[in-house]
Amino acid sequence: MNEAAFQSQVVDLAKWCGWKVFHWPDSRRVTQPGWPDLVFVRAPEFFCAELKTNTGRLSKDQVQVLSELRESGIEVHVWRPKDFNAITARLRH
Repeated sequence: MNEAAFQSQVVDLAKWCGWKVFHWPDSRRVTQPGWPDLVFVRAPEFFCAELKTNTGRLSKDQVQVLSELRESGIEVHVWRPKDFNAITARLRH
């Protein structure tokens, strides 16, 4: 499964579970590279997720930004299609 199809599945499930989801449509226009693909809000919860294919790798910038977000107390995930059961559980929580 490619990343676009995976993202579509995650976003659809999140919306079905009552989450508001934000996605930067063109990451090439972001001034600071490495930000997660998706941001989820369902008060009082907030978290971010970077989506990768089952074999995709995080860039150096992504590792750095995800680490800084975690150190700032923000829940961050790296999700892959093989993690769909865990993704479903988190979104239904």
